[in-house]
Amino acid sequence: MQETTRQAARQRRRRRRLMVGATTGLIVTGLLVGLVMTMQPDRKEDAGPAAATAVANSRETLPAGSPGHSASPSTTSTSSVTPSAGPTTPKASPSRSATPASASPRKAPVTTSPAGRIRPKVTYPGVATVYQAGVGDGACSYGPSSDMMIAAMNTTDYETSRACGAYIRVHAANGASVTVRITNECPLPCAPGQLDLSEQAFAELAPVSTGRLAITWSLLSPDTSGTISIRYKTGSSPYWCGIQAIGHRNPLARLEVRSGGSWRQLARTDYNYFLSPDGSGCGGAIRLTDIYGQQLTVDGVALRPDVVQPTRLQFARH
Repeated sequence: MQETTRQAARQRRRRRRLMVGATTGLIVTGLLVGLVMTMQPDRKEDAGPAAATAVANSRETLPAGSPGHSASPSTTSTSSVTPSAGPTTPKASPSRSATPASASPRKAPVTTSPAGRIRPKVTYPGVATVYQAGVGDGACSYGPSSDMMIAAMNTTDYETSRACGAYIRVHAANGASVTVRITNECPLPCAPGQLDLSEQAFAELAPVSTGRLAITWSLLSPDTSGTISIRYKTGSSPYWCGIQAIGHRNPLARLEVRSGGSWRQLARTDYNYFLSPDGSGCGGAIRLTDIYGQQLTVDGVALRPDVVQPTRLQFARH
């Protein structure tokens, strides 16, 4: 009986210990759960900046040309060009006169009036610029120049090559002057009145480094012992020809050929040849008229392409 009582007491003490242990375990578990729940918002807040940093870094490392890549604008390149003292526009190329099959040239209107833009006894204001003229060839198709006292006339006063061969007296404000022959065209933006002088000619007025100079100029009928020459263009034949006069003292107003018992005026190109598109008059008599109305008739010039054939003729001085 006494032994049974002691066993019952031991079982009750064991149950109390188990209950206390279970209660303690539940309390600890609850504390751990609470601690976990408390820590979770902090982890979410940290995740945002980490993700943004990763995206930013991936954009920085995209290879050039890949989708989404944005090249940084360059600060070393520029589309503007510092203007130089002289014009930078290219001069007319002598290759314009290479073959009759080239692009359609500008043609001066056929007219019976010898007057053009550049008139005798008129002083024109303008500006002189400077260019490297090489051997002196240019839009007038004369070929290399015997001297470098030459100039390119602005497009407006060039007037589809009517200015070719004209002698121009140029005066600067400092009292210096020079006589030049027009052998080339100065394209736009060369302004009316502007002359683009060879370096050698410009140096007669001012140092080449000046680059730009106010001037006045006028047409000159020079004293010369030379005579006029005739040249047929490369490719000329009895069925098509281009004719050029070289070495005339005064600007040339018209060139005509004898055809069918009368004179036929030929159209003038911007490269300074007069064209007979159907061959009329090619190889026959040629009549030249200067801006003063003087006329010279040239006979006996053979149809020999690209050969300079001298005559014994020259316009009178004015």
